[in-house]
Amino acid sequence: MKLNEDALTPLYKQITDVLKADIQSGRYHTGDKIPSEAELSQIYSVSRITVRRAVEDLANEGYLTKRQGKGTFVNPRKLARKICPESNVQSFTEACRADGREASAHVLTRDVVAPSQEAREFLQLGDSDELVYVKRVRCADGIPIMLENNYFPTDRFAFMLSEELEDVSEFELIKKHLDLTPSATALCTLEIVLADAEKADALQVAVGDPLFYEDNYFLDEYGNPLFLGQQYIAGSRYIFNI
Repeated sequence: MKLNEDALTPLYKQITDVLKADIQSGRYHTGDKIPSEAELSQIYSVSRITVRRAVEDLANEGYLTKRQGKGTFVNPRKLARKICPESNVQSFTEACRADGREASAHVLTRDVVAPSQEAREFLQLGDSDELVYVKRVRCADGIPIMLENNYFPTDRFAFMLSEELEDVSEFELIKKHLDLTPSATALCTLEIVLADAEKADALQVAVGDPLFYEDNYFLDEYGNPLFLGQQYIAGSRYIFNI
């Protein structure tokens, strides 16, 4: 395959774009080994240095993993989720369905905790009110994607203490018990943090890997405060569509 040497786009970037398109189209599937640097150099009629930069860029973006002595392999494709500030909240389960993937959940912690001052003010809690705290690992097709931490006012969400929370959508449970739908966020912040040992173990990533940290203040369809969510998301496995 001949690249366009007269184009403004550098040769390595052209190779990056072609390989990314091949992965997204399914020419290369999850777990497939792509051609070696020497083979790609011949295919595209460029130097191995040019090929190496393209492969390294795709590895940095999470599309490929280089394994010493074995080659370079295609990673599971990233889960895409739509987020729109103050509207159109999409649950993890809905995002998986829209992407043709199966959502699952594993409960790590379920407890009653005291609210922070911030939670107390947003949820309009009294001095003696408490929260149901649920921590789960959310997976898409069995691959850990998100470490989910949600906080619910105990007086309305006592069912969260007894309901089966493995492999279910909390959004759907809220609809079932309260006939309410998390429909918007009063505030949603997103930042990059590094995985500590606990989060790395839960998400099956390396310590120090970048994670999205998402802080959400959920409202129901009537604009009333509903619950708080703090999520840690594997950066190499996730895309936000804004």
